[in-house]
Amino acid sequence: MVTTLKAEAPAADNGSSKASTNLDEEIVSYDINLPYKPQSALEQKQARLRTEYPDYLPQFDDIWFDKLPEFEYQDPALRADKQKPNLLTPGVTFRHITPKMGTVIFGIKLKELSNAGKDELALLISERKIVAFREQKDFLQAGPQFQQEFMAHFGKLNYQPVTGSITGYSGFHIIHRDGNQAEIKKFFQHKMTSTLWHQDVSYELQPPGYIMLGILACPDVGGDTVFADTAEAYNRLSPTFQDMINGLKAAHTSEKMIGFARVNGGLVRKDPVTSIHPLVRVHPVTGERSIFLNAEFVTGIVGLKDQESDMMLKFLTDHICMGHDFQARVQWEKDSVVMMDGRNTLHTATVDYDSTVQARHIFRLASMTEKPISVGENGDSIPRSNGHNSNEYQTNDGLSNGHTPNGHTSNGHTSNGHTSNADLPNADTSNGHS
Repeated sequence: MVTTLKAEAPAADNGSSKASTNLDEEIVSYDINLPYKPQSALEQKQARLRTEYPDYLPQFDDIWFDKLPEFEYQDPALRADKQKPNLLTPGVTFRHITPKMGTVIFGIKLKELSNAGKDELALLISERKIVAFREQKDFLQAGPQFQQEFMAHFGKLNYQPVTGSITGYSGFHIIHRDGNQAEIKKFFQHKMTSTLWHQDVSYELQPPGYIMLGILACPDVGGDTVFADTAEAYNRLSPTFQDMINGLKAAHTSEKMIGFARVNGGLVRKDPVTSIHPLVRVHPVTGERSIFLNAEFVTGIVGLKDQESDMMLKFLTDHICMGHDFQARVQWEKDSVVMMDGRNTLHTATVDYDSTVQARHIFRLASMTEKPISVGENGDSIPRSNGHNSNEYQTNDGLSNGHTPNGHTSNGHTSNGHTSNADLPNADTSNGHS
């Protein structure tokens, strides 16, 4: 439900940091990657002159969103053809970012995908966790209505409670940094790093599972996003430690983010939301278990004393953030689209570029999926609806070892230097794919 926004008084302390509780004090950005209030008229004029997509500049409309009630969800990946014939058509090639996580795809036009192709895309994202598509200008120019409808196929769209969106299309979350070097300088006077490891809006009762980032503009070098595989992070723990955390739950809340926006004089479209989620969640498609926590929205572990909770959260967060051997760094390219699985990854942007030279302009659409499934809630494995047991996906079906689905080794390269789709999970090699 959307209603007219009422004036909001600054909160005394809504979970925001101490430095942000007094309007007379210097306010340091909560997340340097995002604007939390409109630019000045001059800044907006300059931004419109510098961008190819002026209709995608952040707008701060006075609307209000009520808390979203629970809804029924069916994952599109569960109805997909495992061979992906509608997605992995002849001529599609790819290269992996890491052996177990992340794939860059060439030759697929997202704008032309059928519903069956979207189902198969959901399955590929569930298997590879991050999928990047290059040369998607036609999709990015298709307009916000088309893009919202595309992502609605994967789940109910999330409406961002703060930061800019697109007028009339509240599913959009606009990331736009252009010429804000003074703000960045002030930020680093107080902070040692811009990294903020998180899942998008994990505080929702049914957090986003499928998430799209559309790259409208980006620096030639820098501004990458780093992803961590929280399923592999779970696998690295000892069986004893896994057993200890399997039944735990954590509190996720948007109170800090909402508090910062209010104190900073920004727009707030929704009251804080708090949800209790399992610390270890089970993926409904692959059956993988993953650690479900982040450094932005999690406030504590239910049932533990403060010191116990703090110790556990720090240990698990450090384990994920320092595990470079289960992380992937995605380099942005203009006219690219990246889709990720929010259920078994963490990510952080990196501010290492000069925004006075080149802007970083990205839109996000996030499709909310199932309530996080706890260990034991549906048994040790979750069967796929097409008769394939989910456990077979946990070895990536030969993805990382250069084998085709029939077990024969391929040369792994096509004439353009990219790996053929025969090495993608369960690609059909019988119909002329090379």
